[in-house]
Amino acid sequence: MHSVSQQEAAEANPVSQKERTRFWRDARFRDMECLTASFITHEFSPHSHDTFSIGAIEVGCQVASIRGTREHTGPGALYLINPGEIHDGQPGAPEGYRYRMIYPEVALLTDIIEDVTGRAFNGTPSFGRQLLTEPSLARAFNLAHSRIESGEVAALEGEESMYCVLATMFARHGSDIIRAPDHDEPLAMRRVRDHIAAHFAEELGLEMLAKVANLSRAHMIRAFRKQYFITPHAFQTDMRIRHARHLLRMGAAPSDTAAACGFADQAHMTRQFKARTGLTPAVFRAG
Repeated sequence: MHSVSQQEAAEANPVSQKERTRFWRDARFRDMECLTASFITHEFSPHSHDTFSIGAIEVGCQVASIRGTREHTGPGALYLINPGEIHDGQPGAPEGYRYRMIYPEVALLTDIIEDVTGRAFNGTPSFGRQLLTEPSLARAFNLAHSRIESGEVAALEGEESMYCVLATMFARHGSDIIRAPDHDEPLAMRRVRDHIAAHFAEELGLEMLAKVANLSRAHMIRAFRKQYFITPHAFQTDMRIRHARHLLRMGAAPSDTAAACGFADQAHMTRQFKARTGLTPAVFRAG
């Protein structure tokens, strides 16, 4: 039997001629959000998730930035992004890219760790590296993802495949140590971040945020971006989108969600939502 590489398999099934997304939730994994997408021109604005963001490129190339580092990723690359970490992404080649993603909650990964180790896990699971290349694990992830997407295999087979991949990912690249507070984080920037998080749905002004930091407006903006790789306004928008995802998951209407999260109107929320998720609020709500 001829064994093909992930690259060969992907080239036999190239990126779609137009952008496509499929989004769903899998009840077997605590309603884990799942995404299969082909993007040719779509660019993700800097954003974060309450969950982990785990995925792999099938074909093409993406350029992604995280923790201030910008990298090109292609077939064989893995994304192991922790909750709350700011990242973005855009096509790295004219033909775009196709990838598969899952967004498991911390509780799901904790469940798997406890199953594997046979003991209670009292830490916060995290990955030390966010972008890495490991073709065999990327192939296993894409296979497991395609199995739970297609539904053509036995339910147990798909569930088992994804379970084993997540367990392997954590065993190789995870940490079971409670992450210590970042004592290098400037206290002034932490105050600004916490103020924005607590008042994300309100209209905030630079003067107020500068007073919170006890810095000039220009200095505050530069320091915040240096610390979190995102501007104060972009962070506020990201917090609004994260809250919008929660409300939409609960069944709230997009119009009510837009109002509750501080957007000018539903159209404004839709633009910002798609820029950060690749989906419209309606598609996300129905997934």
